[in-house]
Amino acid sequence: MIASNQRKLRPGDTIGILGGGQLGRMLAMAAARLGLRCQVFSPDPDSPAFDVVLNGTCAEYADVEALELFANDVDVITYEFENVPSAAAMVLAARRPVLPNHKVLETTQDRLAEKDFVTGLGVATAAYADVSSVASLREAIVRIGLPAVLKTRRFGYDGKGQAIIRQGEDLVRIWADLGTKHAILETFVPFEREISVIAARSADGAVECFDVTENEHRDHILKVSRAPAPIPDALAAQARGIAEKIAHALDYVGVLAVEMFVLANGSNGPAVLVNEIAPRVHNSGHWTLDGASISQFEQHIRAIAGWPLGKPVRHGPVTMTNLIGDEINDYEQWLTVPGATVHIYGKGAPRPGRKMGHVTQVSGPKTG
Repeated sequence: MIASNQRKLRPGDTIGILGGGQLGRMLAMAAARLGLRCQVFSPDPDSPAFDVVLNGTCAEYADVEALELFANDVDVITYEFENVPSAAAMVLAARRPVLPNHKVLETTQDRLAEKDFVTGLGVATAAYADVSSVASLREAIVRIGLPAVLKTRRFGYDGKGQAIIRQGEDLVRIWADLGTKHAILETFVPFEREISVIAARSADGAVECFDVTENEHRDHILKVSRAPAPIPDALAAQARGIAEKIAHALDYVGVLAVEMFVLANGSNGPAVLVNEIAPRVHNSGHWTLDGASISQFEQHIRAIAGWPLGKPVRHGPVTMTNLIGDEINDYEQWLTVPGATVHIYGKGAPRPGRKMGHVTQVSGPKTG
């Protein structure tokens, strides 16, 4: 059964993708293998996704006429990043199915709304508080303690828009540096490791989860992902169950990632805490491109096309390494590594912190 707001696509139909980064590029490549066309909408003329599609729209998200013309040319619309302006999503949703539903953005674009949503499901998160001034920041610190992490409620990623607060810090300066009137304070979690679950849900409610992934960050940017995560089977099942619960509660269609902390003292409380939800394909799922029978990108395309989801089978232990900044200049060293596959995103000049590509390495028989 296909939801009333979803059309079942056929080969030759066209998917519209909002956003032209590497995620949009890989979505379009996955769609092409299934005989589906893609059209990309992005305000950046240098978007790497434009290189792999026949048609693209380079316009601002506030350009209603461009949005309407874009919608007329496609059969269903999806997005590669969650900060699509809600007004643009509403314009498009009035003309074509937008999947995941644009209302999901209202929950996931705002860290406070997202935390309220997750805790409302009975799923544990770090203690948190709404902060709108230095005075409310002081009150929040009294309630949840230090150290803590102060984050903007919107638009932060890869460590941007956040600051760790410890005893004796200058709160006035930290608040001014954050440059917002809407923030959230979260208690610092003494986690053992960071993990994520990439889950796909179809309109008929079917859910398929990839193996739980362990993630290693450097300078607040994901550097290495490993699947399967070295955690007990029961803990992995708990993590997948949380992701499935979130997907059902959002009535989600497509792929989403749920980032979680594994607690060092899991025996004294919840073994995992939800950190964030990403309503899209995710960097920590890139290992699926070469390390599983179906990639997160194909799974997302299948879901929004109204096609059956695939059953992911991992080919073996997999490691994904991001090539960040100037590391892309050394791509040739990876080309002779047995079991390694190099993915270069086709971006412009490397910059510090910019994800330029990644390498997946599959080794040995499947374990876990």
